Amino acid sequence: MTFKTLISNINDIHNTLQIKTLQSVSVNLTIRNYLIGHYIIEYEQNGNDRAEYGAKIIDNLADSLKHIKGLSTTNLRLFRQFYSMYPQIHQSLPDQLKIAIKIHQSSTDESKTNLKIQTNKLLTHLTFTHFVELIKIDNDTKRGFYEVEAIKGNWSVRELKRQTETLLYERVGLSKDKNALLKSLESKKEIYNPLDIIKNPYILEFTGLEEKASYSESDLESALLNHIEDFLLELGTGFCFEARQKRISIENEHDRIDLVFYHRILKCHVLVDLKVRAFSYADVGQMNFYLNYYKNEISSKSDNPPIGIILCTDKNHTKVEYATAGLDENMFISKYKIVLPSVKELEKFIDEEIQDIKVENFDL
Repeated sequence: MTFKTLISNINDIHNTLQIKTLQSVSVNLTIRNYLIGHYIIEYEQNGNDRAEYGAKIIDNLADSLKHIKGLSTTNLRLFRQFYSMYPQIHQSLPDQLKIAIKIHQSSTDESKTNLKIQTNKLLTHLTFTHFVELIKIDNDTKRGFYEVEAIKGNWSVRELKRQTETLLYERVGLSKDKNALLKSLESKKEIYNPLDIIKNPYILEFTGLEEKASYSESDLESALLNHIEDFLLELGTGFCFEARQKRISIENEHDRIDLVFYHRILKCHVLVDLKVRAFSYADVGQMNFYLNYYKNEISSKSDNPPIGIILCTDKNHTKVEYATAGLDENMFISKYKIVLPSVKELEKFIDEEIQDIKVENFDL
C-alpha cells in the first residue's frame, strides 16, 4: 500500500459510511412520521376520550407537542395522510415496532396500484420530502409511476416536483415512443445527492441539529436589519426579539421572515420583512401569508393576532406598510397603533440609516 492509496482508502470509507449514516437518519424520519400518522388515526378511531376533542384533535395535539420541532398542525395532518396513503410501509418496519403498534390487518394491504415496488426500496431511495410531493397525487397508478421513475432516475425532490408539474405521466401516456421520451430526460434531470439530506429542514428538526442557513441578505440588507432590530428594541415599548431569518415550512415550501419579535404589551408577534427594492402589493400578500401561518401554527390561544411591518427601500423612496391579515381596523388603530412606531417614524429612521451606513458602498 502506498501513502496515496492510504489517503484514497480513508476518503472512500469516510464517504461511504457518511452517506449510509445520512440515509439511515432519513429512513428513521420517514418511519417516525409514518408511526405518528398511525397513532393519530388509531386515536381518532379508538381513543377513549376522543369525543372531548372532536374535530380539534390535531390542533390540540400540535399545541401539546410544541416542544418537539416540526410537529405543527400542518405536519401532523401530513403524517396522517402519509400513513393512510402508504399502508404497505408497515411491511418494512422493524419487528419490535410492528408488535408495539399493533397495526390492524387492513392497514397492511398492498398499494392499490399495479406498479409493485418493494417497500424497503421506497424507504431507502425516497426521502420523506419525496413522499410529501407524492401524496399530493390522488391517482394510485399515477403516483406509482412517479415512484418508479424517481427511484430509477435517482431524482431529487426538485426534479420530482418539476416532472409532476410538467405532467410527465400524461405526456408519456400520449407518446408513441414512451421509452424515448423517458430517455430524453436523462441529460436534463437533477440528481438526488444523499449529502443534501443534512440541509433538509425536516431532517434538521428531527435530529435537533443547528440550522446554518445560507441567507440571501446583501450587505445592505444585513446592515439595515441590524439597525432595525436595535431601533425596535431600544424603543422601550415592549418589543422582545425572537428570531432572525425565521424559517417557516408548509409541506415542501420553505420561506424566511427577516425579523420576528414578540410584543409583551400587545401580546402578539410582530413580523418584519425588509425589501431592498421598490414596494409591491405582492409584498402584502406574502406578509399576510406569514401572519396567517403564525396565527394558525405559532401563536398561543391567549395571544392577540400577529401584525406585520413591511419595509421597502430603493434609490428614491422608502415605504413602510403595516399588514394585519384581516385584523379589525378599529382594533388596530385603538390598540396597536398607539404602541407601535408610526409609518413616518420608521421611514425617517431607514432613510437616515441608509445615509449613516454609507449607502454608496452598497449595491442599491
